[in-house]
Amino acid sequence: MEKFILAIDQGTTSSRAIIFNKQGKKIAFASREVKCLYPFEGYVEEDPMEIWISVVDVVNEVLIKSGINWNQIVGIGITNQRETTVVWDKKTGNPVYHAIVWQSRQSSDLCDQLMDKKTFIHERTGLLINPYFSASKIRFILDHIKNGQKRAENGELLFGTIDTWLIYKMTGGKKHLTDVSNASRTLLFNIFKMKWDKQLLSIFNIPSCMLPKVCESSFDFGIASVFNNKVHILGVNGDQQASLFGHNCFKAGQSKNTYGTGCFMLLNIGEKPILSKNGLLTTVAWTLNGKTCYALEGSVFIGGAAVQWLRDGLKIIKDAADSETQALKEPNSLGVYIVPAFVGLGTPYWDDDVRGAMFGITRATNKSHIIRATLESIAYQSKDVFDIMKEESCINIESLQVDGGATVNNVLMQFQSDILQLPVRKPACLETTALGVAYLAGLKCGFWSCIDEICKTHEYKATFLPKMSKEEAQIRDRGWKFAVKATIAFKPRKEK
Repeated sequence: MEKFILAIDQGTTSSRAIIFNKQGKKIAFASREVKCLYPFEGYVEEDPMEIWISVVDVVNEVLIKSGINWNQIVGIGITNQRETTVVWDKKTGNPVYHAIVWQSRQSSDLCDQLMDKKTFIHERTGLLINPYFSASKIRFILDHIKNGQKRAENGELLFGTIDTWLIYKMTGGKKHLTDVSNASRTLLFNIFKMKWDKQLLSIFNIPSCMLPKVCESSFDFGIASVFNNKVHILGVNGDQQASLFGHNCFKAGQSKNTYGTGCFMLLNIGEKPILSKNGLLTTVAWTLNGKTCYALEGSVFIGGAAVQWLRDGLKIIKDAADSETQALKEPNSLGVYIVPAFVGLGTPYWDDDVRGAMFGITRATNKSHIIRATLESIAYQSKDVFDIMKEESCINIESLQVDGGATVNNVLMQFQSDILQLPVRKPACLETTALGVAYLAGLKCGFWSCIDEICKTHEYKATFLPKMSKEEAQIRDRGWKFAVKATIAFKPRKEK
């Protein structure tokens, strides 16, 4: 009887379940959209119960679609949107507040009050003080529910990133666990000592009893008893780290970029963490067999979300695929630059107050120019991250491996190659994030014996080579940097 690994990929806008075989091939796939809530400007929230129900739905659907039964599933892997914060009642298992999504800026004021601690926090976590991370989100929730702090101190409340929330629900409330990669994104985890940090907890006034136990990324996280009494959760990894693993970036100097709701570039830096001086994050990639791998990371807040804006906000495209069709109607953006700073700018700017802008419009500007400029903005932001990462690591990166939903857009991928002046390589399996955590789960149960066996399954589907001249790429990039500078200089007045 053939065996398989089930991977659950819980992302910002959807939950997916994918079944992989021993060759690393996708056998079946199911997906459900998850609704984002925007109660106030800068707020991004989700219903944790909707997330959980969507996961139950996709797991059941993928098994039905594939005709595979639970006896053929040797293990489950969970990969998740990181930083997104859930706090729930330990007794009832019910959330006490909406999940605060990684994109949300609602805890900005809390972070501003702690800027005098930024050096201390960076030296322990490898991160910056920013509402992007979990700690201030926890603090916000405790401050906005009745008797939040008291309930937390009494051990009545539990915190988790989405992986922890799903493990808790899947095990029937028996396991309150996370992995090192997700823990390293909370602003509460010391990446040098690899444990929760008492002083960081004190800074945010967060009781340690709320926190999950931290485990290796390839680990037995418990029986998924809600689904089956024999199948174990054997791999957990934050989505971007899982993507790095799925790309087989096992050696220092290998990197990837994921194009999802945001864009995330990670560079494997080996077993010794390096603290960035240029706005990059130092993060735990994974711990496997007692060895921890670290990565430098740069984040673009608005990637595929910019295409959603074209569809849902401006309503000038029917769906994501239509963005490529419309963009191809024009050879270029006619000098139009769009800076999609809808929730601020990430690496290397880290400016939460800046908002989006459009430059260079004329009477000749049409919707195809705007659509193409929006796609190009994703590539420009990724190049900003790439350049600073290359400078910081002193590593000559010879190509960029890519994954994520937006990589199906050939206009975007070609422009990314053009503006970087490097080959852009797309793998045969675009579900690299899910594949990465499937590998971690499979290694735990012996489905794959070692890293070398995994490497033999890796294949590329397409390679994009630069078609634009180096001089033209430099001119375009200078225009982008002028646009960003002007956008940062303009801080709109907040409406009361």
